[in-house]
Order: sequence, then C-alpha cells, then structure tokens
Amino acid sequence: MDKIKQLLDEKVKQYNCKEFIASDPVQFAHAFSDRKDIEIVSLLASVIAWGNRKMIIRSGNKMLFDIMGGKPYDFVMRREWESLDPALNIHRTFFVRDFIYLCRGLQKIYQCNNSIESLFVDKDVWSGIESLRNELSAANDNTATRHISNPVAASGRPASACKRLHMMLRWLCRNDGIVDLGIWKEVSPSQLMIPLDVHVARIGRMLGLIERKHNDRRTVEELTAKLRIISPDDPVKYDFALFGVGVENDSLQ
Repeated sequence: MDKIKQLLDEKVKQYNCKEFIASDPVQFAHAFSDRKDIEIVSLLASVIAWGNRKMIIRSGNKMLFDIMGGKPYDFVMRREWESLDPALNIHRTFFVRDFIYLCRGLQKIYQCNNSIESLFVDKDVWSGIESLRNELSAANDNTATRHISNPVAASGRPASACKRLHMMLRWLCRNDGIVDLGIWKEVSPSQLMIPLDVHVARIGRMLGLIERKHNDRRTVEELTAKLRIISPDDPVKYDFALFGVGVENDSLQ
C-alpha cells in the first residue's frame, strides 16, 4: 500500500491541476459564483456527464447557457422550463422532458430548503443520494427517472455505483483550491465515495485495489475503503489519479 500511495499521490499532483478544468464538466460549476447556481449546475452537468467529453461540454453549454440563459436558479424558480418542448434532445438519451423533471424537482427542493446540502446532512452520502432521488420523484408524481441512479438494489438489479452523483459530491464537498469547489461545509470529504467509471475501475483492478468483477455500489465501497487506508480524510482525491491514468492511458510506473 505504501508503493500504491506514492504512485497515486504523484498522479494526483499531475492531474489535479487547473488545466484539468478546461476539458471536464466541472468547468460549468466554476462559471458561477452564487451557491444555488453552483448546486443546480453541478447536478445538471453531472447528470449528462457520460460519453465523449467534448460532446458533454457542448451539451452542457446548450443546456446551461442556451436554454437556461446562464441563470439556472432564476430559470428553475420562475418555472421557465414550462414553455419548453419536451421532445427536444439535449444530450444522447437526455431530453428536455428529463430536464423538466429535474427542474420541477429542484424547484420543490428549494421551496423547502435553502440548499441541496440539507438532504445530505447527518447521514451517509448513499442515504443523501436516496433522499435527493426521493425528493425529485415526489415532485414528479412519484415517478423515478433513469438519469438519477438508484443507490438501493431494486427489481433484481444491484445498487448502482452512482458515479455521476458521487462526482457531483466531489465538486461540492472537496475544497482543494484547484479543481473542486467545496462550497458545502457540512458534508466532510472523508465521507465521500469514489466516482467509479470504467477508467477508474480498470486502473483500480490493475493496482489490486478492487477484487469484485462488477461495477456497482459494493465495488465503490470496496475501492473507497482501500483509498481511506492511505488517505482517511480525503480518499476521493485519488479520483484524479485513477481517472487521469485511465482516460489518458498513462503509465503506472
């Protein structure tokens, strides 16, 4: 583990840098200064963060600036989403109808809470994700959306790794002064779980940090537990190392 820690610490320094922002959807959170704008943008940008990163950035600009006019909180609370055509596409399988679902849910959340963070306080992050999912569902006639992953096993399916939501939490809770913004203060970085995608999982297995074959919640917990051994206070900083090495096909030497 000492050798793995040394390697990962070196890779964190390499990839946790300002240059990372320009090619990553975290750039959208950096484009705003108001807390509520940042929260909304972080959720929406993370939800569409799958596939080609250039396409994600294009879709994010379309959603946050072309559609929302660069004023996400005002757009949500003024119900400007009601006039949109639900059939229009935003990103791959994410359509305006899915966007409206999230906007409706966010409006309801802010009517009852000053911050989305309230849903994550005094509970583990999995329970916080479940609370967020339930609040969005309640605002939409108790219907679920496939674009918000389920952290609980259901209908014979394993509990999701919730990669994109854990990435959102990394942005909002970690304050490294470089990439992550850390505007939430009541959820500690030590509580966070690693955002597990195919790149992180592949490198995690190459390093012997993952034994499970499937990429689900249990695998997230397995990998995060190993990372907590070498960094108890901030295990998910190694997302930069594992993702960076994986997506760039970097050397593990």
